[in-house]
Amino acid sequence: MKSIEFNATGHENIRAMHKTTFELTKSPELSLDGDCIVAVNSDFDAEKIKELISSHDKIKITISADFSSEIIEAIVNKRFEDKEEIVVRLGEFDSSRTLGIRASKSAIHFNRDFVEKLKNPAQKIKVRIEGI
Repeated sequence: MKSIEFNATGHENIRAMHKTTFELTKSPELSLDGDCIVAVNSDFDAEKIKELISSHDKIKITISADFSSEIIEAIVNKRFEDKEEIVVRLGEFDSSRTLGIRASKSAIHFNRDFVEKLKNPAQKIKVRIEGI
């Protein structure tokens, strides 16, 4: 397995202002406090992600909305196993929620026009995680 894809949606409370992380969540709800969250209603399969990262040291994550996308590279955290959230961090802190560390960008670095798309609750979002 070289890559996996899953779907998510936007939400009116997406701010994407966090300086060190971004997050994808299965939850349909989002408060304004969740400033790292860039997509809700994610339908990822944690077991498939674990299988993918077991044979790779780095990942490339592509988050697409319409014809725009953000591409993030990170070092794999082999301890990832969360079934509800995916967190990617600039730093090296890891937990079972952390999929990647030493990432190339966090939520604050996302293009602001792209973030505006993510604020639309009807926005369909595609996420692709590739082992590199």
